[in-house]
Amino acid sequence: MSSQHQSSPSLAIDFTEFRLGWRILILSLLGIATSVSVVPLYSFGSLVLPLQEGLGWSREQIQPTISFLLVATIIAVQISGWLIRRYGLRPVAIISLIALSLAYWLVTLVTEVWQLYACYTLLAFAGMGTTMVTWTQLVNLWFERNRGLALAIILCGTGSAALVLPPLLSWVIGLGGWKAGYWLLALLPLLITLPLSLFWIRSDSPAVITAAGTPGGAPRLVGMSLGETARSLRFWLCNIALLLSVTAMVGMVTSTIPMLRDKGLSASDAALAFSIYGVSLILGRIVVGYLVDRLWAPGVAFVVLAMPAVGCLMFSIVDTHMHSLMLASALVGLGAGAEMDIAAFLMARYFGMRDYSRIFSLHMGFIGLGAALAPLYFNYLFAQSGSYAGLLLHCTISFALGAALLLMMGRYPDLGRVGTLAHAEDHDGTAPVSRSQGQEA
Repeated sequence: MSSQHQSSPSLAIDFTEFRLGWRILILSLLGIATSVSVVPLYSFGSLVLPLQEGLGWSREQIQPTISFLLVATIIAVQISGWLIRRYGLRPVAIISLIALSLAYWLVTLVTEVWQLYACYTLLAFAGMGTTMVTWTQLVNLWFERNRGLALAIILCGTGSAALVLPPLLSWVIGLGGWKAGYWLLALLPLLITLPLSLFWIRSDSPAVITAAGTPGGAPRLVGMSLGETARSLRFWLCNIALLLSVTAMVGMVTSTIPMLRDKGLSASDAALAFSIYGVSLILGRIVVGYLVDRLWAPGVAFVVLAMPAVGCLMFSIVDTHMHSLMLASALVGLGAGAEMDIAAFLMARYFGMRDYSRIFSLHMGFIGLGAALAPLYFNYLFAQSGSYAGLLLHCTISFALGAALLLMMGRYPDLGRVGTLAHAEDHDGTAPVSRSQGQEA
């Protein structure tokens, strides 16, 4: 399968790929919505105060928990990339879904804050096969002409989690306390994603079938190797640009509800204002996914990633006016919704599918490092000033600068030619598709 479109893109949507891969879309959407990349992050804001009240810890003690998760994820995601390449998507995903549920249950046993840190560290390793590396690779193997839109659809799992988890957790915690919240999180991957993964992760993706028909009959996918990508200026430019956006996003996601409570909003009003973030995140992803299949992706990213900068500015000047706060949440959600599907699209479009799992894992590790440090930095700013003014200033600048840097990515490369040249080097074992990208995809 060529990574380049051979004709001018049409405004109409070709539904052929969707008829073949609709199960993959549903599975991947639910996989992301229940993944270790999403659920711990989007549930944390609703758990901070219940943990504080139930266990007697301060907010400053609880907030670094996310940093432990994100630091561990940097290592775990690299391991998952290698495991997927060696053993395939299916076994890695299934084992991780079971382990993730057990790790959530362990959180209910904590009595000391260090145990909470340890459990969130364990979450990263238990769920390493449920990250976006797994689900975006699966979709990239099934979709090419509508790759951007397909990625946008599955990454709406993030917005779905942001929309559903805060009010659902608040309700469950109100009934059974903070432990009930973690029991709920443990059931999500076990009852939703695991059964579908057992039946729907298949071995006959169109990308592998097409690649197997190349001269010589070897199952190859076009693109750059991990080493070639790591030496590419474009790769690191993309990393830096998205790092700025992701760190700002982490700060806003984990701090918006406490920030709104500090402004004087009730718990229900704060959750309502933040829930608009999830709605706009879904809308932003669908629109961006449709556009990147037809327009130059970095240009689209520039427009949508500049919107959260405006939203952060609004948060800094608005006190309790609900409509304005909801609009600010919507603007942040529109831009944040584009971040991960832009990343997955750019990695496949600029570097190909030949070594996607390891390339995207490296990208996720780099992004994860910044995201892990972000809560510590924002917690320091809050401790120094007693307000979220410093966080909002940082996020405004980061969103704007990250958007501008993506304009330097340049035109799409001819991955078909790159892949043909690169296959001469496949004797070193770095490029074969047979186990990780083919037989178990």
